Amino acid sequence: MFPIRNQKRNCTDTVKIQDFLEHAQTGFLGLSLEDVPYVVPLNFVWLNEAIYFHGADKGRKVTYIEHNPLACFTVSESYGTLTSPIPAATDTAYMSVIIEGSLFHVTDINEATEAMQIMLDKYVPGYYDRPLERSHLERYVSYLGSKTAIYKLTAASLTAKEKEVALDRMFYEGKTVHADRV
Repeated sequence: MFPIRNQKRNCTDTVKIQDFLEHAQTGFLGLSLEDVPYVVPLNFVWLNEAIYFHGADKGRKVTYIEHNPLACFTVSESYGTLTSPIPAATDTAYMSVIIEGSLFHVTDINEATEAMQIMLDKYVPGYYDRPLERSHLERYVSYLGSKTAIYKLTAASLTAKEKEVALDRMFYEGKTVHADRV
């Protein structure tokens, strides 16, 4: 693991990190096979100190995972641009988390169903009037002919960085450097 170089941006607040990972919408899974990197955006959930995601049980992502289960998962949210009369001091308010670890295909139907239920609750809260049934995961086949595979990335390391919002410095359309010099 590489330490965060700019320690002023290091976030160690576990409650803030947990909340961020529970609400962020898209993560990027980084994989490699031999000397070919592959990064794919995914919906995900953070559950029991691990990232869970789903997808087809075959394809490029699955091939990479089968040959090399080591992975990196990055989640980042931009909160806007921070202005400054000094161009080099213009910055972005953000939070990001990088999780490194090993991927596992979730074969326990109860664990897979729990992860998928939490994902449904995250992305379509209140939409379904009853919980996901295990049988749905066991039987579902997509129109492309593939079953659903659930994967778990257990965190061997987790780092978080942030640059907090400064309301008086936030850029808005029409704002010019003259507003910051007043």
